[in-house]
Amino acid sequence: MQGHRLHWWQTRWFVVAVVIATVIPLLWPTIPPLVDLPGHIGRYRVQLDGPAYPWLADWYDFRWSMIGNLGIDLLIEPLAPIVGLELAVKLIVMAIPALTVSGLLWIAREVHGRIPATALFALPLAYGYPFQFGFVNFALSMALALNLFALWLRMGRLGAVRLRAVLFVPLSCALWVCHTFGWGVLGILAFSAEMIRQHDLRKDRQSGHWLQSWIRAGIGCLPLALPFAMMVLWRSGDHVTGNTMDWFNWRAKVGWVIMVLRDRWMAFDLASVTVLFVILLKGVRDERVEYSRNLLLSALFLSAIFVLLPRIVFGSAYADMRLAPFALAIALIALRPKRGLSFRGASTLAAFGLAFFGVRLAGTTVSYWLYARDYDRTLAALDHVPQGARLLTMVGRSCRDDWASTRLEHAAGLALERRLAYANDQWSMAGGQLLTVRYTPAGRFAHDPSQLVTDRRCRGEWWRPLKVSLAFLPRQAFDYVWLINPPPVEAAFLTGLTPVWRSGRDRLYRIDDRTPAAVVLDPVLLPPPRPRFMQRPS
Repeated sequence: MQGHRLHWWQTRWFVVAVVIATVIPLLWPTIPPLVDLPGHIGRYRVQLDGPAYPWLADWYDFRWSMIGNLGIDLLIEPLAPIVGLELAVKLIVMAIPALTVSGLLWIAREVHGRIPATALFALPLAYGYPFQFGFVNFALSMALALNLFALWLRMGRLGAVRLRAVLFVPLSCALWVCHTFGWGVLGILAFSAEMIRQHDLRKDRQSGHWLQSWIRAGIGCLPLALPFAMMVLWRSGDHVTGNTMDWFNWRAKVGWVIMVLRDRWMAFDLASVTVLFVILLKGVRDERVEYSRNLLLSALFLSAIFVLLPRIVFGSAYADMRLAPFALAIALIALRPKRGLSFRGASTLAAFGLAFFGVRLAGTTVSYWLYARDYDRTLAALDHVPQGARLLTMVGRSCRDDWASTRLEHAAGLALERRLAYANDQWSMAGGQLLTVRYTPAGRFAHDPSQLVTDRRCRGEWWRPLKVSLAFLPRQAFDYVWLINPPPVEAAFLTGLTPVWRSGRDRLYRIDDRTPAAVVLDPVLLPPPRPRFMQRPS
């Protein structure tokens, strides 16, 4: 960077302003419109108030255990009694993109000495597709991992290596408890940074073999290793389920890269991703821009892990997808102008980066406002659901993976949270999270993905057609049926169901006739139970 004067995008006030601005899209919605989040909120209600309502114990088994997926589950314990559960969750979720942005900018400053103009292009990835999906414990752990990596770099730069070794033992354990993925990424970033540092020290000494840099880097990262033992204890228990599978699905991996900014408008999101790759290309073809060796190696390591990761790890789906936006973000902040770039050129690039961030932020704000309207309209049905009702929720979706989802796939979780009603959208995978479903009368309608229904059988999916669900639902086990954006269905399938509420295509029915629907369907139309390895805990 030229001279010693800070440019406007490198000042503290600018960083503070950008971090604050990052939360704007989440200010209006009462419930952050993230796909899986309502389901998690339902689990939090059982966690907080389960003992006070005996029927919850009949439906769900909630047990505390030491697993690498407890970020928000732990944070709501002190916060929810003060501000209420929904606001507590909202405040924590609002902190995630803010922490992600602060972490990226802090890393860029530690590595480059100043925040390069190109770093601003990475900021919209704070609202990347994994965050939109509602993998909140994962997203929180990644945001914390970025800031901890910046702290790791800073303490290394200041020569506080011994203090860092002591401090990062408990910090790495806390990060693992938040979500194991964040701890793993911190280890990768720290190891790559230590490799470069040890390599430079070896060159200064003009002695030693390159292999020594690897060994010394590994030794330097030992303070991060204690969670390995915690991982072994967690995954070796008899109660733990979940397979690891679907390796090297190249079509899916290419899709995850293209969809790193996926939200609502496909053309807008794809155009934004194109901008990011154009900026990355500048580091290869533009003589005025270069890559930091430190962060380039980190980005390459993350990219290699992304390629090697299967789609499903320990039963948790979309494992590789979650890493894509962070590998891209690290690659973007690795860019920096060479000394030959004039202030005017750097300032123009920063202005473009800030404009890109502002446009993406405005788009996300509008998108979330529209989702919030859908939430308010749909959740009005809960005013007609008695407390403790045995509610079966069915949310319509298409076989095609539409770019914009309704974000209502786990609306049943909010019925559990607000009305203490049964929610058939909960994930049930022992060892993957704290809650499992025990309501046996519900049969194949007990847990996720029984809440998703379609107009026809979808190839390769476990969703049921709405007609099949209505025909085979165990009416003795439920009191109400909540249809959200359902596909068309003949009136015969609704025999014995009394309409209670409607809004657009959404319907709430009370089950008055416990006999099955007077429709004969071939039993083979009913799919087998979903294998446990297909569950998707966040």
